[in-house]
Amino acid sequence: MKPLVFDLLDIAARIEKRFDSALSLARGVSLREYRMLASLSAFEGGRATRVALAEAVGLTPSAVTRALKPLEKVGLVATEKSARDARQSLARLTPAGEVLLSEVEQVVADVAASLPPLPVTEAEIDEVARGLAMTPRAA
Repeated sequence: MKPLVFDLLDIAARIEKRFDSALSLARGVSLREYRMLASLSAFEGGRATRVALAEAVGLTPSAVTRALKPLEKVGLVATEKSARDARQSLARLTPAGEVLLSEVEQVVADVAASLPPLPVTEAEIDEVARGLAMTPRAA
């Protein structure tokens, strides 16, 4: 018998496909790209180091760098040097990135609302996140 975690991963993949499909149709972005932009917008000034952004989205810093490249090419994200440390670069959400986020907000809400209700509470999800050393959900 396979562990329950594999069923959870299968469910997560199906959910991701629903978001990907709707976001791609609406604005040509994937869920991963949307999450990158949304996480970046949550940082002060819409700026973050790749390490901080990686922690926020659950990727490695090198995966974040690879994921940001196409977003930079289409003008949704820009790179700038840190004022505190010239060796460090920051990813910055551009005005075009802010517009895209506002335009897909309803798409994301609609897809989330179309999903079946989860038979777990936010507290239970937070408990699992803490157990995996992840940041619990923001209230």
